Amino acid sequence: MTEYQQQHRRTSPFVLNRRSMLRWGGVTLAASAPHLLGLNTSQAETLTEQIASADQVLFLWLPGGVTHHESFDPKPEAPEEIHGPIQAIATNVPGVRFAETLPNLALQMDKIALIRSYAAGTNDHFEGQCYALSGKNILPGGILSEPNFGSFISHQLGATADLPGYIAVPGSTRPGEPYTNEFISAYLGEKFAPFCTWGEPRNPDFKIRDLVPADGISDVRFTARQSLRSKLETTLKAAEQNGAVEGMDQLYGRAVEMLTSPKIRDAFDVHKESEASKQKYGMSKVGQRCLLARRLIDAGARFVMMDYGYDWGEYNNLWDNHCAPVQNQPHMWKMCKVPYHLPAVDQAFAAVLDDLGQSGKLQRTLVVYFTEFGRTPKINPQGGRDHWGYSGSIFFAGGGVRGGQVLGATDTIGGFCKSRTFSPADAVATVYKAVGLDPETTVPDRSGRPVPIQNTGEAIPVF
Repeated sequence: MTEYQQQHRRTSPFVLNRRSMLRWGGVTLAASAPHLLGLNTSQAETLTEQIASADQVLFLWLPGGVTHHESFDPKPEAPEEIHGPIQAIATNVPGVRFAETLPNLALQMDKIALIRSYAAGTNDHFEGQCYALSGKNILPGGILSEPNFGSFISHQLGATADLPGYIAVPGSTRPGEPYTNEFISAYLGEKFAPFCTWGEPRNPDFKIRDLVPADGISDVRFTARQSLRSKLETTLKAAEQNGAVEGMDQLYGRAVEMLTSPKIRDAFDVHKESEASKQKYGMSKVGQRCLLARRLIDAGARFVMMDYGYDWGEYNNLWDNHCAPVQNQPHMWKMCKVPYHLPAVDQAFAAVLDDLGQSGKLQRTLVVYFTEFGRTPKINPQGGRDHWGYSGSIFFAGGGVRGGQVLGATDTIGGFCKSRTFSPADAVATVYKAVGLDPETTVPDRSGRPVPIQNTGEAIPVF
């Protein structure tokens, strides 16, 4: 533990409050609330729709631990060894400043509710990422036992516009070793797993892998295969009672529908965007991934995740800026200005907010940016910043969020939160509130036991 950590040593910022204690005893009551209120199913659904401030979610996911010092929480008054040459700039909201790496997002601050006291309470990538993706702080042994919150939203609210209920662009992040898929539906079943686009949208030959028939499969052969499966289903009906088989059947049905639907294929065809649109987002990886994600939101998709994670063979984990020799990265204060680093995020995220704002979609689309943790206030001997689970920054926009506000604050060097700390559970609870989901809603786990979709966390007051 560093001297700075020892000086600020404290217990976990997350407490088991009275609401959390009552939640377990109130699960049955929450599940029965519509009946107790005299509401039928249709009326209960209408009530949920009235509570919801968002119909769609665009999740901007940057795993790896994005630096908050060089982005949303600059500390120009701190000693020079903390902030270095990075300057703070004004945003379009008086009194709110970003780092100079985010000039475009600075002009979108009036749409943003910025959370500066976000803390996962862990310095471990894998634990922090699974916590952020599920909203549940699970012990390492059960870290992949909980569904992504995107899967819960798809499960509870259903798919829209004939598109999958949970789409990941590209959904290829596999931290490790061993390399592990964190984008999971767990006990909800394969039907609610994310549909991953794979591939790289900025490449001229980009195609959605599962939207084109396999090589050598003509339309005639494809139709014949559908017919054969239909005949086999008649004799395998009993086997379909098995949950795993049923899940695969659901995936097959979804795949066939997507392969044969011009409307769906069109929604995924980022090449149909104008050259001006592509340039607005930038030809970076994050830029073209955001462009495809926005296109899917425009098409009516319920939940779209823009995944910018681990790029093995090119940038490795782009945001894990220890600047260790093996990473071949420049000093943190140079790395944050590399065009494909924060400047690319700035251009792409600002384009998303601007486009959705101009089209009117932002009003009913919740845009959320998460990373698992921030980075150390002090630069390490290699010129980088290390893992820091005590503070970091995330933001919300659209979907009923009141823009132009900052919630929470860190100390003078961006080390520890000096106000209420918001956890990944709180962040996910905020998303559930926006889409009208009661976190006490229960779903059956693998053993059939009812469990709440969220067992800790309070929605952040961004609305």
